Amino acid sequence: RIFISGQKRGVFGVIKRELRRRSAIEPIIGHLKTDGHLGRCYLKGRAGDAANVILSAVGHNFRRILAWIRELLCLFLIQLWRTRACPAPLNSAS
Repeated sequence: RIFISGQKRGVFGVIKRELRRRSAIEPIIGHLKTDGHLGRCYLKGRAGDAANVILSAVGHNFRRILAWIRELLCLFLIQLWRTRACPAPLNSAS
């Protein structure tokens, strides 16, 4: 049987969940094909294709991790800059 993502009748339970998961994954696959250079590896056949998919996915995850670290570093630097620009007043001991 073939299930199409827009199909309403006869789709329930596990099949419905799998179709939703596929809808979430397809844009990522499209980005991997354009940005991650996901394509055919003509040198090794199926083994080369499998290795290319794994390496493209690793590169995608690495880019996401670097973006997260970059954002965290920016937040840290902004907080540090605010602390250095406006130091807290010292209370006198008298």
